[in-house]
Amino acid sequence: MTDADTIKGQYFLRGMFIIVLLMAIDQLSKWWVLEVFDLPAKQSVELLPFLSFTMVWNSGISMGLPLGDALGKWGIVVMTGAISIWLLIWLRKSAHLFEASALVLILSGALGNLIDRFVHGAVVDFIHLHAFGYNFYVFNVADSAITMGVILLLIDGLRDGAKSRKKASNTGHLDGDG
Repeated sequence: MTDADTIKGQYFLRGMFIIVLLMAIDQLSKWWVLEVFDLPAKQSVELLPFLSFTMVWNSGISMGLPLGDALGKWGIVVMTGAISIWLLIWLRKSAHLFEASALVLILSGALGNLIDRFVHGAVVDFIHLHAFGYNFYVFNVADSAITMGVILLLIDGLRDGAKSRKKASNTGHLDGDG
């Protein structure tokens, strides 16, 4: 076993622990909103001038995109499950902390929302940001984790691209130039 394999294993095991922890936080927040706070009965409660809890049952894919209607509940479940397996494999192979962290966030969010689809038939969204007459999408903890993970992956990709260009310019070779 190489040092790289040890690092990969550590990221994977730590990542699995964090995935379970974030999924628990997501599910506990949804349980509290549904069962303790009883948001379905209240529909919307303003907490701050820019923040409300607003009950939304999201049967779409992401941010209410209607692709979910075309795929149906089980199509979304199968697609999310397949993507989650692919991300788990990617996480298992990852030897970079930044990349592994991004994958952990995306996986925890995807799996948290997948649980909602099994339990409720739709995703429980309730965090509603609004300001100056603008309403932003209603989301949840899982959605936040997915968004942060995707942003981190994009940053990681841009950093890798910048490193590749710098390395190519230092060696006098550009992509495609021998």
